[in-house]
Amino acid sequence: MTKTTPDIPDIFANNRAWAEQMELQRPGFFTGLKAQQKPKYMWIGCSDSRVPANEIMGLAPGEVFVHRNVANVVVHSDLNALSTVQFAVDVIKVEHITVVGHYGCSGVAAALSGLRVGLADNWLRHIQDVRDRHRSLLETIAEPHRHDALVELNAIEQVVNVCQSTVMLDAWARGQKVVVHGWVYGIHDGLLQNLQISVGGVDELDTVYRAAVEKVSSAKRT
Repeated sequence: MTKTTPDIPDIFANNRAWAEQMELQRPGFFTGLKAQQKPKYMWIGCSDSRVPANEIMGLAPGEVFVHRNVANVVVHSDLNALSTVQFAVDVIKVEHITVVGHYGCSGVAAALSGLRVGLADNWLRHIQDVRDRHRSLLETIAEPHRHDALVELNAIEQVVNVCQSTVMLDAWARGQKVVVHGWVYGIHDGLLQNLQISVGGVDELDTVYRAAVEKVSSAKRT
């Protein structure tokens, strides 16, 4: 049977059913949400509709502060991303920031092949910079697996960008405990993979970064 996409009235009906179910399962849930927002985690991920942050992490609404854009890119000229990170760190006081790429990312695929997609080409140029920076590494990986490798490398590089932002430098300078992690999500199996880059201070960054890139380089891909 072919699954049809819900129409707008269906979405509102689904919403009412979901809200009723949540209140039955967890009485007072929405009252609690209204009272405060105190998530421990921030998720920086791709806008891809197949990557729902809360569900992947097994967490409820109110437990993850989310920023999403095409191919989970963080650049120092993007005030939208940086403002969201600043709010998460300085106001909400999150303890963990996760930069999460995903296998099968069409933005990364376009950057890898040089495919023109329109206005977004300017955004994907940042991922092409990652591709070019690691060109010699990518050329050692069999072509069918280069996309997965670039997904991983892109997430690693975006962790570096978060760590080098003024927001994080200031937070760490005042002794705030917040760790930045790099992960990747498998749409094919629903599992998160740890890219082994977790940074709790700028002094750790170079060593952890080099080890994470080396792990991508040495990974056996089947």
